Amino acid sequence: MQRYNDWLRQAERNLKSAEVNMQYGLYEEACYESQQAAEKAVKALLNFYHL
Repeated sequence: MQRYNDWLRQAERNLKSAEVNMQYGLYEEACYESQQAAEKAVKALLNFYHL
């Protein structure tokens, strides 16, 4: 399996965690998880394009 799939899977987990945190009013944690999801998605793209 390609490494970019690993990064995407991790990003999806972070995004789901952010959504749950939002539902419970944990906004600081939701922001953190959202940032982590975005960072990992960018890493997936960079890895996919070998940059």
